[in-house]
Amino acid sequence: MRKRIKKSQILTFGSFLVFVGVVLVSSNYLIKIRNDVFNEMIIKMMDANVKEEIEDVPEVENIIEEKPVENNNVTTNNNNTSNNKNNYVINYDKYYGVLEIPRISLKRGFYNIGNRYNSIEYNVTMVEGSSMPYVDKGNLILMAHSGDAYVSYFENLYKLSIGDMAYITHKGTKYSYRIVNIYNVEKNGKVTIYRNYDKTTLTLITCTKNNDSSQTVYIAELV
Repeated sequence: MRKRIKKSQILTFGSFLVFVGVVLVSSNYLIKIRNDVFNEMIIKMMDANVKEEIEDVPEVENIIEEKPVENNNVTTNNNNTSNNKNNYVINYDKYYGVLEIPRISLKRGFYNIGNRYNSIEYNVTMVEGSSMPYVDKGNLILMAHSGDAYVSYFENLYKLSIGDMAYITHKGTKYSYRIVNIYNVEKNGKVTIYRNYDKTTLTLITCTKNNDSSQTVYIAELV
């Protein structure tokens, strides 16, 4: 004989299924909220770490003074040691330009002036007043941190010597520069750039290694 299921049992089972469905939907919603909160916390922690780990700040403050070459305080370093920290795959379409220095295995994209990531706290930074390599007799000025923080993209610039090469890629064209001068300036919120006005140049600025009171300027000319 077949056992007949009572109507009340069907209603109870149906209510149970509805309850399970509500719990599952609620769980997914709560998981989404939890993930959003965690992601927000991670972003804030990363920002905090950037601010805390920055120690050697190039004190340029967009105050740049350019002068004809008249400074003989040239320093060289023949250390061939390189570091692969900055050697990573570049998405050239993402950046306004890409700086590459093979001697120290540096390859890093940078953004245009006005972009929120064109900041010393995030990246290699293009300084106000810069011009890109296609501008004849112009000067592209880039700065970044030295030291050992994870945003210290210029930590190995001190290993460069006169004659070393640097490259800028912009809109599919690669420009070659040769370093012609390296000198130190006092940290006082102002950097004087000594360069040949008849040349198209690239200027790199960072803090001097093991010297908290000065910055080092690298002048490279387009070849």
